[in-house]
Formats: sequence, structure tokens, C-alpha cells
Amino acid sequence: MQRVRMSLPYFAGNDWEAEVVMVDEKYADMAIDELLLQSVPPQIKIHKVSALKKHLTSKLGLGSISLRSLWFYSQKVNKLLKAQKYDLIYFSTTQFPVCILGAYWKKRFGIPYVIDMQDPWFSDYYQDKPKAQRPPKYWFSYRLNKYLEPIAMKNVDGLISVSDDYIIDLKKKYPEIKNIPSATITFGAFDPDMQIAEKNEKLFNKLLNKGSINVVYIGRGGADMHKAITPLFKVLKNGLQNENEALKSFMFYFIGTSYAPNGKGNPTIMPLAKQFGVDGQVVEITDRISYYHTLATLQQANALFIPGSDDPKYTASKIYPYLLTQKPILAIFNAASSAINIMKEYGVNDVFDYDTITDSDINLFLAALLNGNHQQPKYNAAIVNKYSARQMAFNQCKLFDSVISGKN
Repeated sequence: MQRVRMSLPYFAGNDWEAEVVMVDEKYADMAIDELLLQSVPPQIKIHKVSALKKHLTSKLGLGSISLRSLWFYSQKVNKLLKAQKYDLIYFSTTQFPVCILGAYWKKRFGIPYVIDMQDPWFSDYYQDKPKAQRPPKYWFSYRLNKYLEPIAMKNVDGLISVSDDYIIDLKKKYPEIKNIPSATITFGAFDPDMQIAEKNEKLFNKLLNKGSINVVYIGRGGADMHKAITPLFKVLKNGLQNENEALKSFMFYFIGTSYAPNGKGNPTIMPLAKQFGVDGQVVEITDRISYYHTLATLQQANALFIPGSDDPKYTASKIYPYLLTQKPILAIFNAASSAINIMKEYGVNDVFDYDTITDSDINLFLAALLNGNHQQPKYNAAIVNKYSARQMAFNQCKLFDSVISGKN
């Protein structure tokens, strides 16, 4: 959703007139942020579809919004495609089952489609992981995705992805698409969002302790992030054991760590904090918060922490809002993650991989916060433009042009 929202203001400037088909928000069980509409150009046509009610379908184990809305999407878009000519269908969502409709619409109406892979769809990543570390309903989703992904991928006309690896893997898995247009396009930094967050800051509950030096991460948790978080907790543990009283000034916040409905999420960071005996300095809030509440909270922090997954193909799309805050950032990723190079291109000083980061690296970062020595970052202007939402929209449209012209 964020990819499309940030691109809509720029599509027309690249000769693409966009219409959006989405599930009516009343059927979602996530936090709703009405402020998101402020960034959508008023001339954009938005078509809303219904979905089966979750309290009914969940009895059958079908709580996914994609499965609940699939039939309604097909009916609505069928009407649109019968009524007028469209050049392309663009799927940009992590609710991947909806993408199978691309193959259906292509066969029925002869319209090409592009899929944006923001995460892996069918993946073996969790196959060798303990049951406790697997997502809810993993057994069902693994088998469903294994069946659905080929339907969408064998007929797709173009691929966009946040990671080179996702495209390479898909083209290797499906030889039918090895020559289709494809492009690695990360998420972009969308400046208007910070202005909207600052303007509406009073609408949001304050989550941080005023009397502490607050270091904040907002995003999903999970055991796959423990390798990136462990170096920080290790330094914190050693410092507290050595009676470094200054470290008690810090509070480390992990907010919105679960995809479960509010009030039903299981902590995944606090158990690690307890293992290191630093749970007194750590707050985990599993409930998700709205997008602009997230931005406002990042702005209120003294510094930001970005841990990455141990999956080498992981790219953190969340880094751009963090960069827009101009706050001190400590980031720790798998050495193969593209996020490391992107952040270094920007000019972020404290970005590391979890295999080579040292205690000294973290202690220097924390000491600078304690002493007030962190200066506002000065990011490379050319790189800021390179990873802007405007440039990312241009890159998407360039791929759209390739698809409809039949060029690679």
C-alpha cells in the first residue's frame, strides 16, 4: 500500500494515469490512519471492494484479507475492464493471493500485469525453524502459497522488487519469465509524510518516557532479528554489570512488533531482553500503531535503532522514514542486506553487520548520545534524490513502459 500511495503524486508526470482498487478499510483489522489520504492527489479515482467478514471466515481458518476479498476484487475489476480500456494492471501488495487474478484478467481481457515483490511470497525460510518461530497458521499458508505463486508468476509480464535476490530466485524458479522486464526498486523517501506527521502530532498518544534517553525501533519483531539485536543487549548487559550507572538513563523501545490484532500479539523482543537481564531498560509494545503515529514517535525519540533480519535477502523498506527524521541512527543488519550500502550511500555513520560489529562501535554511539555529541546528519543530496519517492515512481513507470511496448 505504501509503495502505491507514495507513487500516486508522480505517476501523471510520467504519463501514467492511475486508478486504485482497494479493500474498503472497514473490513481490515489493522490500525486505520485517515491522515494517509492527505498525501493522495484528489483527482485519483479510488474503487473500494468488499470482503467477507473476518469473524465468520476465521472459524474456517481464513482470516487473511486477501482471501476474504478475492471474489470481490474479481467482480469489481471485471466491470472496470469491460467498461473501458486499461493498459496495465499493477499489483503492489504483500497480500499476495490477490495476484493470481492477474493471470485470469490477462487471459480474459488480454491485459498485461506487473507484480511488485516487497517480500518473498512462497519461501522455505521457516521450514527449518522451530514451530515457535514460525508465523501463525504457517502450515496452511505455506501450502497455499506453494500452490498459488506459480499461477501468478508463470504468466506475469513484469516484475518489480525491493531485492535483486527476489527477482533472481523467481526467474530461476519459473523459466517462462526469464526474459520479462524486471527492476529492483526500493521504497522511496516521501518528504510530505513528515510534514503531515508534524502537523498532526497532537492527535497521537505519547509512548515514550520523557525522563529517559529514548532509542526507538518501530516495526515487526521476530526471532529472525535476534542476531541484530543481540550485540546491543550484550553491550547493555556488560555495562550494567560493570555498574555503568549512565546506561540506566536509556530506554530502548520496540513498538508494533506483532502482526496479530491489537492485544493478541506475543512479545518476541522482551524474551531476549530477559535472557540478557536488560528487560528493565527495554519496552516492547506488540500492538501496531498507525503510520503517522509511527513518524511522530520517531520524531520524539532521541535516537533510532534499526535491526535487520538474519535472512540475507531482507531489505528494510522502513529505513526511509528513519532517514527523514534526521535523528542519530544505529543500524545492524545481515552483511548481505542491501540496506547497509543504501544507508552508507546516504552518509549514515553507525550502520554495521552483526558479524563484525564490536562492543566499541555500540559504546561510542551510546556515549555520544549521553554526552550530546551527536550532530544532525548531513546526507548526500544526490543520494537523497536517487532514493526519493519521485525517482522511484519514475523507475516504476519506466518498467511499465517496457512491459506495454514489449521491450526488456
